Amino acid sequence: MESQVRGGTRWKRFAVVMVPSVAATACVGVALAQGALAASFSVSGQEFKVTASKLEGKDFVQYGAIDTGYSMSGKKDAAHAVAVSGFSSADITDMCQSVVTPDLPLVGTVTLKLTAGSKTPVHAENLYIDVNDLDANATFRNIDIGVAAGETTKGIHPGDKANPAGFAQQADSAVLTDVSQHAWATTAATFKLSGLHMALSSGADECQLVH
Repeated sequence: MESQVRGGTRWKRFAVVMVPSVAATACVGVALAQGALAASFSVSGQEFKVTASKLEGKDFVQYGAIDTGYSMSGKKDAAHAVAVSGFSSADITDMCQSVVTPDLPLVGTVTLKLTAGSKTPVHAENLYIDVNDLDANATFRNIDIGVAAGETTKGIHPGDKANPAGFAQQADSAVLTDVSQHAWATTAATFKLSGLHMALSSGADECQLVH
């Protein structure tokens, strides 16, 4: 069974200082031993945007959760509704991630942009993305819609604040094209970025889809 979806999930606003796993090998995320990643870290008060021309993932799961962390004022009082999208493995083509920081002293607004995967796709294992806004064309293989989150094959990611009786969906695989999303956090057991380039620029210069 295949299902195609256009458009997407809209929750509002997002944060953390990078997309897929920057701490250990480039992009934001917390990697723990043997691929068991805890998503219970406090998210930052900044937004980031991610685009990709294509994402191919295996063992797709998606459920609702709450990310908590800081507001931009520095207070630890923010909570954000997210849709957690998980894959046992994923390959991402033409990935771009951007973070816009406004009104820095002396320099004004600055954009941090990271690109990778234009020739060889970015590869991630045990990838989880906490999304609040997603636009894409999507094809799912063998999809189950309306599964209880705690009864999905992959289950709820350790550390996620999610209701095990809440709505979820899962599929053997998912292919997303023309992906544009905002997210609060991304974690991965491994994240391999080929052709990685990172640059700072003045002004707001968010990622745009590659056609």
